[in-house]
Amino acid sequence: MPLYQSPNLRDNVLSQFSLKGKIVAVTGGARGIGLEVVRGLAEAGADVALIYTSSTDAPETAAKVATETGQRVQAYQSDVTKRDVIAATLNQITEEFGHGKLDVVVANAGVCTNCPNLEYTEESWRRDNLVNYDGVMWTAQAAGKIFKKQGRGNLVITASVSSILVNIPQTQVAYNASKAAAVHLAKSLAVEWTDFARVNCISPGFIMTKMLTQQPKELFEQWLNMVPGRRICDPAELKGAYVFLASDACCYMTGANIVIDGGYTLP
Repeated sequence: MPLYQSPNLRDNVLSQFSLKGKIVAVTGGARGIGLEVVRGLAEAGADVALIYTSSTDAPETAAKVATETGQRVQAYQSDVTKRDVIAATLNQITEEFGHGKLDVVVANAGVCTNCPNLEYTEESWRRDNLVNYDGVMWTAQAAGKIFKKQGRGNLVITASVSSILVNIPQTQVAYNASKAAAVHLAKSLAVEWTDFARVNCISPGFIMTKMLTQQPKELFEQWLNMVPGRRICDPAELKGAYVFLASDACCYMTGANIVIDGGYTLP
């Protein structure tokens, strides 16, 4: 079966960005980039399942976004590092929240450890890979089974500019390698799943989230000086790209990695 083509491709272009009627699930959706993704997708008309691991205020956060957007937004606790757990969660979301369907899954959960390579242990190496690579794989696999069964779906993966360059001066080889692996996983799935799903990545640069603001001031200033845009991105500036990939406005786009970095990877 060929890659899905929207039956409304001749309609007004703005209408093609609408997510009205779509059911979406977002991992790592309780804070940072994930929360803005949840908000943006709901603003575009989707009903969104916010998947979180440990945030104690996730249900309240979901309720707040629901009130602000007028869409259904509900929190689900899960663990992307456990294949059976995330599969059960996505199946539950499909049946209970989506009333039998799931249109889009955003694999956004991620962690980062700064550690010199010679100091890694099995545990510290495993930490980033479990979430950033294995977690994407298990989320993708669970979503893919649902997409294949219903005949259509859309997977969006949050990667990083670390997937295409080596950030300096910090040492984070596990993070860099896991994000590069996630991008290539996405490209591989885009080819394998062309009959029933699109798969794309978004690679943000330096984003004003807790992962960044907890770093030493001298590191922060050095990173800022390396960005041609001369400022750090607000996570809300990413949500339009996620809406684009989740929508029918780009039905022929699969296997892509959209870089949003203020020009950081250009020099």
